[in-house]
Amino acid sequence: MAAGEEEGLVAEPEQEPAVEESRSFKDLGVTDVLCEACDQLGWKVPTKIQIEAIPVALQGRDVIGLAETGSGKTGAFALPILQALLETPQRLFALVLTPTRELAFQISEQFEALGSSIGVQTTVIVGGIDTMSQSLALAKKPHVIIATPGRLVDHLENTKGFNLRALKFLVMDEADRILNMDFETEVDKILKVIPRDRKTFLFSATMTKKVQKLQRAALKNPVKCAVSSKYQTVEKLQQYYIFIPSKFKDSYLVYILNELAGNSFMIFCSTCNNTQRTALLLRNLGFTAIPLHGQMSQNKRLGSLNKFKAKARSILLATDVASRGLDIPHVDVVINFDIPTHSKDYIHRVGRTARAGRSGKSITFVTQYDVELFQRIEHLIGKKLPAFPMQEEEVMMLTERVAEAQRFARMELREQGEKKRSRNDDDDTEEAIGVRNKVAGGKKKKRKA
Repeated sequence: MAAGEEEGLVAEPEQEPAVEESRSFKDLGVTDVLCEACDQLGWKVPTKIQIEAIPVALQGRDVIGLAETGSGKTGAFALPILQALLETPQRLFALVLTPTRELAFQISEQFEALGSSIGVQTTVIVGGIDTMSQSLALAKKPHVIIATPGRLVDHLENTKGFNLRALKFLVMDEADRILNMDFETEVDKILKVIPRDRKTFLFSATMTKKVQKLQRAALKNPVKCAVSSKYQTVEKLQQYYIFIPSKFKDSYLVYILNELAGNSFMIFCSTCNNTQRTALLLRNLGFTAIPLHGQMSQNKRLGSLNKFKAKARSILLATDVASRGLDIPHVDVVINFDIPTHSKDYIHRVGRTARAGRSGKSITFVTQYDVELFQRIEHLIGKKLPAFPMQEEEVMMLTERVAEAQRFARMELREQGEKKRSRNDDDDTEEAIGVRNKVAGGKKKKRKA
């Protein structure tokens, strides 16, 4: 297909939303049962990406969706899949690949909510969860599998009787991130064992070279639905920065949390360790903070997320694992405590707030070591950010209390580390320790004798 034709395909839907902003799901060709499901979920009007992608997908075309996070991408692929499933019911009908476990659970929730009236069964296949129970779930042959590539390949290779030879739909959500996390070999393996004759939807916030390569390998004659072609952050987002000496970082964080008290915060740190440390520090100062990072077990991660979603905690500290795709409805302020090293991650981080038309704030901490990274971010989004107004004297008044909390946090971290290490010994029950001491005592007596 010539490039011009593809451009034409892109251009047509682009004008539509402007003319008829209030189109309904029914206008897009979605069946009544699913329109009712959308209504119950509170989806009154389709989002831009849905207006563009759903009609094309219902015609049976392959789709590339380029849309920023928080734009309703899940609905854009879930509705056409469920509609096709209604027309030709079959097991192991669709596979959705996602980069992170949390995103997989979230997509599964949406599928189940949309498909509850038609009895859709979904299974989430991700790492960090017992393989045996997953094999049993796969043996029941669900309609939709939502998976991270690594664990899925594991099952394709080792679980008897499980294959995807009858698959009709493949979705790659956050494709740029799947490839960035070096899942390329896994994705290739999956593409080899699923039918050529299938529909493929590829959704990505950014169009990287790797994604273009994947598109050529996996999609046939696709229609491109682009909602925002350049990197952009939402209009309703007020973005600020603060320029500070790195040794007073914690004090400034506490100052901002006090200044903007009453809001919900998501604070991004660069490492799991720093996430944990900062969470302990804030708890010592009486803030309700919970961490979310890669070294936590899957149950703990989901627990943290649910507490934050239920507003039982107002501060969530996270690494970049959590910056993608998580739809946490009520983040008022995003704080980049550690500046992101990849400028594109900035867009995903601040995309946690000001979602679905609400307004929000983001504040980026810039220390003397981060100036160049910060300039790159400004260059990428094409904006010069204003400084967040602050009273330096008030911050300096906090330093003593913060220093004390830092000390406590360090001690707690050390204790946690020691606990982990001792847990790694085979058995550290009191009896076992008693036995060890006796054995050691016995050896000493022998030596004396």
